[in-house]
Amino acid sequence: MTRRDARAVGQPLPSRWDRGVFHEVASRSWPAAEAVLPKLSRSADHGLLWFGVAAGMAAAGGRPARRAAVRGLLSLGVASATVNTLGKRAVRRKRPVLDAVPVIRQLSRQPFTTSFPSGHAASAAAFALGAGLQSRRWGVALAPLAWSVAFSRIYTGVHYPSDVLAGMALGAGAAFAVRGMVPTRDQLGPQARPRADAPALPGGHGLVVVVNGAAGTGGEALRQAREALPDAEFVECEPDGKELSEQFEAAAVRARALGVLGGDGTVNTAVATAVRHRLALAVFPGGTLNHFAYDLGVHTVADAARAVAGGDAAAVDVARFRPGPDGPAGHFVNTFSLGAYPDLVRVREEWAPRIGGWPAGLLAAFQVLRTSQPVEAEINGRHRQVWLLFVGNCGYRGLGLAPVRRHDLADGLLDVRMVYAGHWARIRLLTAALTGSLRRSPVHSAARLHRLRIDGLRPGVHLAYDGEVVPAAHATVELDKAEGGLTVYRPLPDPEAG
Repeated sequence: MTRRDARAVGQPLPSRWDRGVFHEVASRSWPAAEAVLPKLSRSADHGLLWFGVAAGMAAAGGRPARRAAVRGLLSLGVASATVNTLGKRAVRRKRPVLDAVPVIRQLSRQPFTTSFPSGHAASAAAFALGAGLQSRRWGVALAPLAWSVAFSRIYTGVHYPSDVLAGMALGAGAAFAVRGMVPTRDQLGPQARPRADAPALPGGHGLVVVVNGAAGTGGEALRQAREALPDAEFVECEPDGKELSEQFEAAAVRARALGVLGGDGTVNTAVATAVRHRLALAVFPGGTLNHFAYDLGVHTVADAARAVAGGDAAAVDVARFRPGPDGPAGHFVNTFSLGAYPDLVRVREEWAPRIGGWPAGLLAAFQVLRTSQPVEAEINGRHRQVWLLFVGNCGYRGLGLAPVRRHDLADGLLDVRMVYAGHWARIRLLTAALTGSLRRSPVHSAARLHRLRIDGLRPGVHLAYDGEVVPAAHATVELDKAEGGLTVYRPLPDPEAG
């Protein structure tokens, strides 16, 4: 097609600079590139290269690398959605003509989508920068690979330079958008830590710790806890909900303070027992997810052991939910939700035994975002159709739908965030996140409340609290707070931290 033909049908044309750089790359000899760049370009189809890199990071690099990998994949997902729903449809540029590109460089399967922007370049920039915003070391390590993938798209003749530059810009924007919605912990200030009285237990004498034997990092955490608190009693049990509850009740009878080693679901069971028996609770991070422990400032077993030995504790809020007027109250110390998130947890738990926890979480997120249906209910007296209802125990910091940290665990408030259903709700939400206007988006709302009432839940709707998912037992659910209802050990703030 000539430039005149393209102009006649309204197709955007490459600039003189675009054509000049493209032909310069095509005509120049690139030693060793012919054996590498075409294969690298093909390996990045559908993001497969980056999924493989993420798996390698998670397997070899420990928790920091896993966090960087997850952030990279989330950024890639946002970039891919933006390119495919907005970019490709807005600018319908033809692919470059391959006459000037040596046959040995050309891909065996030529892409059939439009040329602008480059999805491969967007995914590469999004993954590398997203991981780099979590870990600078990983960002530096991934940058050459991301640049090579982006350049390979020009080298193999499937994109003009401006396609690649625009794709990289979109990928970078996606990474910063994810950081805006899910801030890294070092973006947020230190937590408020109100003091409370708790018994000092040197060596752990008088502390009974119930250990979830199936917790994600429980074996190593248990070894460390035994070494740090040799006089404490440790009770190991299987992750059956009934057995856990019975073990906590038995431990509470003979303990001066109660301990729990496990993830957030196990901690939830411990909280109910500690509140009922008015015991201080020691939380040892030993699960796949440890949100409550981290928000307390308990990042390691050593942090918890030091607090127990010194009697350093805080009074924190416990949120409650009651199904129906006469139903038994449940507790949560992190989050309560309905809609997409319970579906995500349910799908994740189904896949986790086969492929592992965090890969299952990522795959579940992609499926749920594509297939979830809105929930219809009355929320504080107003009829709503919501894709997601999130309720946090105390105010979470950070913008968006995935807040990550609480500054004050005793503010007496519920952090309520909703995404309303409607035409193009998810696309509008994504656009608002990318443009920095999430707070003003008509499909998203946020409020801090003392109480919340949900009526009209239909049978089959699932609720999630602290990672556990259950079917709604009643059409009505009421939520409120027990302010300062739990005393929990936490280390004193570091005076040198400012």
